[in-house]
Amino acid sequence: MTETVKVAVRVRPFNSREINRNAKLIIEMSGNQTIIKDPENMKAEPRKFAFDYSYWSHDGFKERADGYNEPASSKYADQKKVFDDLGRGVLENAWKGYNCSLFAYGQTGSGKSYSIIGSPGNKGIVPLVGEELFRGLEEKRKSAAKDADFQVHLSMMEIYNEQVRDLLSSKAAVKGGLRVRQHPAKGFYVETLTSSPVNSFSHIEAKMNEGTTNRTIASTNMNATSSRAHTIVAMTFTQKEKNEAGQSMTKTSIINIVDLAGSERADSTGATGDRLKEGSAINKSLSTLGNCIKALADMAGGKKNVLVPFRDSVLTKLLNNALGGNSKTVMVAALSPADINYEETLSTLKFADRAKAIKTSAVINESPTDKLIRELREENQKLLEMLKAGGVGAGAAAAGGSAASSQEVEEMKKQMEEQMAANQRELEEMKKSWEEKLKDSQADSLAKLEAEKKKTEERKVTPHFWNLSEDPALTAMIIHFCREGTAKIGNKNASPAPQILMNGLSILKDHATVTNKKGTVSLKPVGEAKIMVNGKVIKQDTELHHNDRVLFGSNHLYVFHHPQDEAKQVKAGKGVEAPTYDTAQEEIAKESGLMANTDGKSKEDLVLQEDLVQLLPMVSEANAMSEELDKKVKFEICLISARARGLKEGPTEVKIKMKNLENGNAWLLDRNNFINRKYLMQEMYQNFMEGDTDWDVSKEKDPFWEPHTTPVMIGTVHVYMQPIAHLIDMDENMVIMDIKGQETGHLLIGSIPCDAKWKTLPEDVFADDPKELSGKALYFKFSIKGARGIPANFDTTYCNYKFYTEDKPTKTKEVKGTINPDYDHERQISFKSVTNQLIEYLSNDSVMIEVWGIQKEEGMKTGSEIKNTKDLMQREKSTLAPPAAGQKTPAPASGGQNDKQLANQIQEQLKKAKAKGMKSVPIDEIEETLARLTGAEAPPAKKAGAKGGKSTSRACVLQ
Repeated sequence: MTETVKVAVRVRPFNSREINRNAKLIIEMSGNQTIIKDPENMKAEPRKFAFDYSYWSHDGFKERADGYNEPASSKYADQKKVFDDLGRGVLENAWKGYNCSLFAYGQTGSGKSYSIIGSPGNKGIVPLVGEELFRGLEEKRKSAAKDADFQVHLSMMEIYNEQVRDLLSSKAAVKGGLRVRQHPAKGFYVETLTSSPVNSFSHIEAKMNEGTTNRTIASTNMNATSSRAHTIVAMTFTQKEKNEAGQSMTKTSIINIVDLAGSERADSTGATGDRLKEGSAINKSLSTLGNCIKALADMAGGKKNVLVPFRDSVLTKLLNNALGGNSKTVMVAALSPADINYEETLSTLKFADRAKAIKTSAVINESPTDKLIRELREENQKLLEMLKAGGVGAGAAAAGGSAASSQEVEEMKKQMEEQMAANQRELEEMKKSWEEKLKDSQADSLAKLEAEKKKTEERKVTPHFWNLSEDPALTAMIIHFCREGTAKIGNKNASPAPQILMNGLSILKDHATVTNKKGTVSLKPVGEAKIMVNGKVIKQDTELHHNDRVLFGSNHLYVFHHPQDEAKQVKAGKGVEAPTYDTAQEEIAKESGLMANTDGKSKEDLVLQEDLVQLLPMVSEANAMSEELDKKVKFEICLISARARGLKEGPTEVKIKMKNLENGNAWLLDRNNFINRKYLMQEMYQNFMEGDTDWDVSKEKDPFWEPHTTPVMIGTVHVYMQPIAHLIDMDENMVIMDIKGQETGHLLIGSIPCDAKWKTLPEDVFADDPKELSGKALYFKFSIKGARGIPANFDTTYCNYKFYTEDKPTKTKEVKGTINPDYDHERQISFKSVTNQLIEYLSNDSVMIEVWGIQKEEGMKTGSEIKNTKDLMQREKSTLAPPAAGQKTPAPASGGQNDKQLANQIQEQLKKAKAKGMKSVPIDEIEETLARLTGAEAPPAKKAGAKGGKSTSRACVLQ
């Protein structure tokens, strides 16, 4: 029968990040309606969506002693409510023999996993379906005939970067992932995927824990990002029993429960406009899923000749039945309630709204043989009933002759008997195989359950490390004990094998030793092994305490748990709250000097710091991959102020500097470009780790390479237009400043007031007050004569600038082959009538000139014999080391001109203003500020504290 996909949306409480950022609630729900408000325009009409279910789980609950969140108001939807509405329907359909699919969609951290898997004390749909399924099976087995048989198989897989990984297999991961094939009847399936027989819910739990642990280890070892992976849990439920007519029937239902990767918009986490945009397969599955949803919705709306691109990704192949075929399908869209996630939440609602139009045609999955037997018996029964009722003639006419029908029925009966005998033999063989498989699976699970139980007991008394993951579901899945004595930590290449095995980025074969001496545990790096404790690099033996955060290499993040030390802290009244992944990363960012305390910070500052917390580990990982792959490239975080971007105000932006360590060439990548590259680096690194000889791709596809022809901004110059406001000419040699506030050359610029025929105004013509220009025509020439002292690694340079309200920049000519280019750029600028807005601009604002260049292919090679990336990075680190004691530290970058440059410009303007006898210009205030900038004595009338004096800010002087 054809029916539409059932769609539910669910909004979660604020998380700690949103609370810290004083997030505002933008979601409302009433009945099945969900309403979202635009935080930028709260007075605007809200957007309204209607779904099968709208679940309010934001507030209105209380936590019981067992950890369960129960409703404190009728509005709150708890886990039981969600299961009763969605999970029970899945179960009922499974008992009838329908395929069922339930998938969760939403951005990272929106609560998908909570609905699907749940949390301690709050079981989600998967465990509740498992519990109820086996509860029903127990009841069924009591009343079913002896020859009835019920089987449940469980499989668990992960799709990451278009590769399928079997999470229940004890074998090493298949290179390139498992193959997805297509069967004429079954559709797409994963070849050789483990399907484990299970006979209880505890058996399912054990298998899922096994799968989650395997997923965690793989994620850590291969540097994969769990939030970008899809997880599919499939339960295959087979029922073999006789129906009411005593006929043998086999029904098979596949219950697919899919936890999709985070659905961030492409411009939030992907690449926009860079050459490697299409290179990564990370986002391919979700983007293809969106295309399939749109095409299916178009089809449901009556659009003809629509091609649904199921074949374009691994995920959509495997969801083919769920979305457009033989399945009863439910979708749960998880929503963030916070204003800071408005765009992503609106995108999720639109996606869910399209999905509810999709239609599927689910049929009962009976064995073809059983179905044929049943249909034949039903036909025979009809014929017998017709004979008894005396309707032989009508029956014969309808059937095309009674004799033929009787012969056919007799032949069919004979075939049925033979087929039934064959089926019985096959059933016995299958049953034997099932029982053997179940026995093996139970033995394996029992051994793992015992080991897990033993581990849990040991954790209560033995110091140990437990892992922290970006994905809460993967946190505390890996445990390393610190038993009495000394244990080695290292990778798989160590000989003998280390007691604590870690693989992945920056983990050496002999990485560290951990010693437990009568309860005192210490950690000691070996050689140059990278280890951080509580955000600080350690180089020597360091004692560990309860809840210390330990980073091994670049991405093995752990918390140290010491039961005895914990008991002492509790006794002393100290807080022992466990750290989280976010707090640990914030700590590393603070220790790096990139992040300050968040107390009292503005919303923009909090957004910036959140970006830093996300990007800092990524940059660290990128550098580690560059080192291990010997790519001779280094990445570092740069903060770009609004002023450096030519804006009066605005948030500071994060950029990533990518530098070639051999020749000094560097590029500035935006956040999206870098994150996309990082995914590609992971692909490359994974292939390298798997021994793929083709891991080192061509330059065009290499995320560690950028063509030298890509333009780079050398620096900026802010030219203040105040002289033109007073009709004074200007001729300046101004410092070009890069994003770090360092001098990268000088720019020769000028501006000359003119008359209508573009002749220079006489010197005695000036505007004592800029307001005198109001309503009059204004003519002046603006020139960029050239630059001096441009860095030698640039082969071609040019300038860009925008004046006043211009949208498109004006570009000078490109000059090649010199560090002292002459641009000879002169532009005539005129206004027929000067407005107050223009006066304000000329009096207070600046023109930001960007100096751009194309680097030489060979850069500035030093001739150094250093060849490997590790040593090149060490040289770079030494070069950038902080100044020695007593040495002057350069002032931090402000994104504009330095004080010396400002003083020179002000001094020149002051000289011209005095020469022209201008009285309304605040000469005394300018002199005071000039003195402050140059360190000279301030004029007597305006010394600090003098009567009538006032402080003039740097910005005011520039205005």
